Amino acid sequence: PTLGKERIQSLDILRGIAILGILIMNIQSFAMPSSAYLNPASFGNLDGINYWVWVISHVFADQKFMTIFSILFGAGVILVTQKAEQREGKSIGLHYKRTFWLLVIGLVHAHIIWHGDILVAYALCALLVYLFRRLNPRKLLIIGLITLSIHTALYLFIGMSLQFLPPEALAEMRNDFWAPGIDALYEEVMAVTGSLSEQIAHTSESAWGMETTVFAILMFWRAGGLMLVGMAFYKWGILTADRSPSFYKKGILLGFLLGLPLSIWGVIKNFDAGWSLEYSMFIGSQFNYFGSLGISFAYICAIMPFSKSDRFKIIKSRFAAIGQMALTNYIAQSIIGVFIFYGIGFGLFTQFERIEQVALIIGIWLIQLGWSKSWLDTFKFGPLEWIWRSLTYVELQPMKKVVDQDKDSEKKEV
Repeated sequence: PTLGKERIQSLDILRGIAILGILIMNIQSFAMPSSAYLNPASFGNLDGINYWVWVISHVFADQKFMTIFSILFGAGVILVTQKAEQREGKSIGLHYKRTFWLLVIGLVHAHIIWHGDILVAYALCALLVYLFRRLNPRKLLIIGLITLSIHTALYLFIGMSLQFLPPEALAEMRNDFWAPGIDALYEEVMAVTGSLSEQIAHTSESAWGMETTVFAILMFWRAGGLMLVGMAFYKWGILTADRSPSFYKKGILLGFLLGLPLSIWGVIKNFDAGWSLEYSMFIGSQFNYFGSLGISFAYICAIMPFSKSDRFKIIKSRFAAIGQMALTNYIAQSIIGVFIFYGIGFGLFTQFERIEQVALIIGIWLIQLGWSKSWLDTFKFGPLEWIWRSLTYVELQPMKKVVDQDKDSEKKEV
């Protein structure tokens, strides 16, 4: 394991902040019908403070932290394979074993706990992006951006083709996932808050849709492209806080100048269109799709100098601990969310308005900020990181940190 001073603190801090940020959007999927994530007008109160909670979360969080997480995953592929090649001269076996077991963990998460899993998509993309790891950063960036754009081409084609569909086909699409009627909403609520078997059946069915249709038209291109971008950023030293202060200042300015207007304009255009399936589902989604790239880059450029500074050491250590236990904390958020909102726990699905969800987000953040560092003060890995590593090496890994006996005896003498 990479421990102590060997770890790259900027990567851990950035990953920790990304994990916390992902919850801002995922909480909506835990608490509300699936259509409300894509179409805020499809369910619940969107007036007053609830409107502003949605707008702020959409502009500043939707796809932004998942973008950072995907970029970091690509950087992680480079980091792990480089170390393996330095140590053993090859990395292919380690990479594909790690990826296989991540896929298994993701499938369990997606089909039994929560359908909104991202790990399956990451594992499937990692099977391919590994092959690009030796390219220079410029080529990685270009290929990554082209890959990202393929999703846009698909969505624009589908969006422009909707006008040729029969009205009954459009009505079926609208009722299935965009703006479901009372009967469809009732069916989803009953499945989510029903028995354990009903919840798992609903979760698994939804996960299958994510792993097939959504993966084919969105996640493969989005996650795969961003992983390639992450590889480029890592090789350029952007993610390791090795660039100059002026680079990061310019990056913050450029990222926000490019990203914010696009995301905000998308909000305006979609509300003007009344969040119609014909416009907002496909064409209208592209404003934030590309706006998120600029805003995410601005976030990265703001966090890098923060990670390198000598200030705020306590909070940075907390963020870094969350990042070091990213897998555990990501799935822990799902378990907490499912327990609060699904029938297996309190069954509060559809009972929390958007402003009330904010309180839950803060509560979960505080839990993870508290427990992650406390755990890593004693153990080398998070629980799921330990399982993942043990499966990869087909051997139980040492879990508890060993105190240096010489240092310990010195402390006693003092």
